[in-house]
Amino acid sequence: MEDGINKPIFVVGSPRSGTSILTWCLGQHPNIIPLEESGWMGDLAIDLAIYYQIGTARGEYSLLSSMNVEKAEFFAAFGKSINDLILRHRLDLERNRWRRAAGPSIPSHCFVPQYDVKTRWVDGTPEYSFHICGLRKLFPNALFVHVFRDVTSVVRSMLLFPRVSGQSLVANQEEAYRYWVRTVSNCLLAERACGPRIVFRLRHSDLVDTPEATLRSLFNFLGEPYAPECLEPLVQRINSSNVPADFKIDERPTNRRLEDQAAELCQQVEETPQPLDASAEAVEEIEAAFDERVHFFATLASNYSKARQKIAALEDKSANITAWAERLAKEPKGGKSIIEHSPARRQRSKGAYSPLKALHKYFGRSGNRTS
Repeated sequence: MEDGINKPIFVVGSPRSGTSILTWCLGQHPNIIPLEESGWMGDLAIDLAIYYQIGTARGEYSLLSSMNVEKAEFFAAFGKSINDLILRHRLDLERNRWRRAAGPSIPSHCFVPQYDVKTRWVDGTPEYSFHICGLRKLFPNALFVHVFRDVTSVVRSMLLFPRVSGQSLVANQEEAYRYWVRTVSNCLLAERACGPRIVFRLRHSDLVDTPEATLRSLFNFLGEPYAPECLEPLVQRINSSNVPADFKIDERPTNRRLEDQAAELCQQVEETPQPLDASAEAVEEIEAAFDERVHFFATLASNYSKARQKIAALEDKSANITAWAERLAKEPKGGKSIIEHSPARRQRSKGAYSPLKALHKYFGRSGNRTS
């Protein structure tokens, strides 16, 4: 189907909200390829924005400007290349998955390809909740599915996730609440900025309670016919934390304000339907957030260099003061008294020059691309 080309699907939402199982459900559709979580496309969008700035910095004397290459065209060209690359290697993906499942003893000629007829793909990387704006620049026709699950269930699942993978998603309960708030808040902003034709809110509880009706509604949004085989992964949950029924979150509050914020946001989403129209204010907000992130990484090297220079200057000053003090200490008379009452000594007693403080001055916020 021609109109299905370069219309990828991204399943977003907080980790442990059902993004993996929904991705696999969609991947059973005869026209949708389920991808492994990629994790790099959002960062690519940020890098491309930086490169476009470089390529247009000198106006008509810059390559992109001199050729009238617009930013939207620049992004979309890379997105199309990614889409073409994925579709071109869809059989390799299926063959490798078959080999892992079949084991080394099964002859290769037993492999029967199916992905050759599929023209769309779905990526369920939860971290893309922070990159929806950039992904839309890469893939202007992309659609997003926001899987929403209540905060208590997500936090419980995050804390017990090491039972499944042996790896921890979060260090503690507070970090779990914070991660949920950040991902859900970003997805809600995308709902307001893009509107219901671009972002579809899917409640995890609906997928559990009424799976067929929920998937029918989702496929209507995606513009694909309903396929009963997409229900099959729901028969046996994958990647589940298997949270015991009697498991309780530690009731000792680590950050009561944060937990109250999460509970309030959760109640708001559960009681409020998705906005019917896109908001111009939300568009400005999500674009501003993307631009701010691009600016941060574009100036990161320069700011780091300045911080290092500042540290070196402070270290030199501290070394000079120390040397001066040592020379005074060797004076036969009055050296100790002079040192104890010198302005430099009093200043150092209040807090020596700290390279770490200099770094905090220049890097007062996290450099994480998902922040």
